[in-house]
Amino acid sequence: MTNKNTINSLPLPPGDFGLPLIGESIDFLRDPNFTKKRQEKYGSVFKTHIFGQPTIVAIGADANKYIFTNENKYFTNNWPKSTRKLLGEGSLAVQIGTEHQKRRKILAQAFQPRALSSYISTIEANTYKYFERWEKLGNFTWYPEIKNYTLDIACKLLVGIDSASQTQIGNSYKAWVDGLFSLGIKLPWTTFGKAWESRKILLQEIEKIIQERIKSNNYQSDALSLLIQAEDEEGNRLSIEELKDQILTLIFAGHETLTSAILCFCLLVAQHPQVRAAIRQEQEELGLDMPITLENLKQMTYLEQVLKETLRLIPPVGGGFRQVLETCEFNGYKMPQGWSILYQVGYTHKDIDIYPQPERFDPERFNLTKLEDKPKAFSFVPFGGGLRECIGKEFAKLEIKIFAALLVRNYQWELIPQQNLDLVTFPSPHPKEGLKVNFQKLPKNELIHN
Repeated sequence: MTNKNTINSLPLPPGDFGLPLIGESIDFLRDPNFTKKRQEKYGSVFKTHIFGQPTIVAIGADANKYIFTNENKYFTNNWPKSTRKLLGEGSLAVQIGTEHQKRRKILAQAFQPRALSSYISTIEANTYKYFERWEKLGNFTWYPEIKNYTLDIACKLLVGIDSASQTQIGNSYKAWVDGLFSLGIKLPWTTFGKAWESRKILLQEIEKIIQERIKSNNYQSDALSLLIQAEDEEGNRLSIEELKDQILTLIFAGHETLTSAILCFCLLVAQHPQVRAAIRQEQEELGLDMPITLENLKQMTYLEQVLKETLRLIPPVGGGFRQVLETCEFNGYKMPQGWSILYQVGYTHKDIDIYPQPERFDPERFNLTKLEDKPKAFSFVPFGGGLRECIGKEFAKLEIKIFAALLVRNYQWELIPQQNLDLVTFPSPHPKEGLKVNFQKLPKNELIHN
């Protein structure tokens, strides 16, 4: 066991703190190669100064394992100030320790298999509605459309609102999301200031829905009804104030990252027609009219491989922040108490020792006979890991899989030439020009031949 004196005598990781006060925050937000450049210069553990805090960036499966398995011992959750403020004190993402564990148990009730099964018809109905819209449009930019699609589903399943993207919630939500990772300066003209005002509007709208639901005693098959009635082991329920923050967090979790995952699936599959043909073939073998159920979705094993490879190559979340509770040691470096730690998802997924030809899109790497993510713990972490693994992981997988299966069964789409497909990383990865496509319905029972 390494004692405290030994740890304190260890060096800090190499790196640069950048400018006074703002450190390297602007570079971090603007430069998609921020981490790559520093990894090449300093190695897989380096220091920087972002979002007002000295921060250690730690890359790779071993770093992930160390951070995830020492939650509440050496590390605790730590979002940038802008994120904490805009999510709110009642948000599961901000809560820590035993409070986090208690709340997680309550919220998990909205993501049990029985609840997930009840969401399928709503997801299907909204998916077909958007497919019909896109068929009529023919040529369009997919990113804003998929943002509306995932927001509509999240709001319908969480709070029972139809077509939320076209309401006050939709308008305010965009400004709120834009401020989540910003410089946290609350002035009316700043990104954060606008986001703060939007948060107030969103909470007012959510509170109206909660109060109406409680008053009418009319509980529906959505997450809000489950959460109003849900109790912890001592019989306590969520207060209205906390419920508002939790619902807002769940809308964000069920929207932003899902938009990116679905869009990147559409991009990668369009670029690899042989993969699309193989997904379609699996759907035909299972039956193009096979109803969507939790059991039937499990049979779509090749589609599962494609979705895993999409999340490996372009994970919706690039990493996560923790705060050091107690000075500790990793890889021969000191991690001082009070500092931030940033673990990396995308760079873990590009580890050449685990994933040969990591830049290549190859769903076969997740074939049951290969399973490249299995030999090493925490080498595939699109949903994080440990005690704080994404609570909506199974919901996200459900929605993506339904969308993908129904899309490939019924439609074909081609990328419009000469567009910029470089990825913008904030708020989550998406092509710079939003993915311009030509979208058409497949003639009935037509096979895709490429």
